[in-house]
Amino acid sequence: MDPIALGGGSIATLKPLRDRFGRHLSRWAGTGGFLSWWGRSLEAWVPRRWRRAVGLDRGRLLLPLDGDDLVVQLQRAEGLRELTRLPLPALGGNALRAALLPDTADLPRWLLLPAASGLRRRLALPLAARDRLRDVVGFEVDRQTPFSADAVAFDARLLARRGDQLDVELVVVPQATLAAQLERLGPMADGLAGCDLAGADGLPLGVNLLPPAQRRQQRDPARAWNFVLATVAIVATVAMLSQLLDNRRRALEQLQARADRQARAAREVSLQRQKLATLVEGRAWIEAQRRERPTAIEVIDAAARRLPDNTSLEKLAIDNGQLLLIGISGEASALVGRMADGGPWRAPALTGVVQPDPASGRDRFTLVAELGATAPRATPGGADAARR
Repeated sequence: MDPIALGGGSIATLKPLRDRFGRHLSRWAGTGGFLSWWGRSLEAWVPRRWRRAVGLDRGRLLLPLDGDDLVVQLQRAEGLRELTRLPLPALGGNALRAALLPDTADLPRWLLLPAASGLRRRLALPLAARDRLRDVVGFEVDRQTPFSADAVAFDARLLARRGDQLDVELVVVPQATLAAQLERLGPMADGLAGCDLAGADGLPLGVNLLPPAQRRQQRDPARAWNFVLATVAIVATVAMLSQLLDNRRRALEQLQARADRQARAAREVSLQRQKLATLVEGRAWIEAQRRERPTAIEVIDAAARRLPDNTSLEKLAIDNGQLLLIGISGEASALVGRMADGGPWRAPALTGVVQPDPASGRDRFTLVAELGATAPRATPGGADAARR
């Protein structure tokens, strides 16, 4: 078990999940202390039964030897308690499993050595030694203890960090002492996940003195369920995010469609408004033109008032602001003077040659004039006065 992840005191009760990933999390965090504190804080908010159900608080079994008895202790976050005592001569390969409850039989088993079995030394190491703490303290065994590194089983635990230095405790146990304890366990020694050393208070220090080659990697029974739950959580999260994204996309499409409809409606309103403005302007222009030009009735009335009685018209046309008179008259040469005397036209003139009409004895004429401002309407009395 990684000494950095275990630390000391209550850190020895770290869960298998944190035992497995603690070292990597420490590297990711830079110092590692923050993630350890954060993980413990999060676990404190989760009910104990839930933590055990998902495998975060399974704990471990400690196996200290007391004379000829094997003491079985359960260590979890809430503390250490004794489960049972078994006589060593009667122990077989499955005796311990038969004596435990199903929820504790599969927990990792640790040999717990008494405090007098080991030697402890405090060291100050640079911060750079954190990632390879056990390898670094291996070079200090010869100088800090009367034993050589080959003659002892050793491990280190991180006590504290002070600035750019680490307070580390070196824990060593002679190989002969460890071998004697393992021999007394008999067949159960092959199933140990580690070996810890008790402190002065009887609690384990949180180190692993068992050589890595002899440690048994016990499979977490909740690992499969944890994997399934994690997979379900990831799938649910992805589905939720996908649904959220789809809802947002659908809302965006609806908003875009609504905006398009409103834009089309606005364009139609603008087009209708433009048409209406054009119609109003055209009507105003037509009304202005009508006010500036005389009506056909006014033109015919004015022409009739000015033509002599011996004049008859064959054609009277008003076209594009021009007045055209075609007829026969006994006073054709005087018509221009008569038509120039007022009237809703300008510049009357004869076009072509005045020709005599043999049938009537009068002259055939063609007279044109440009229509202008409307002439004031004459009353019947005024017309008679004009004739007189």
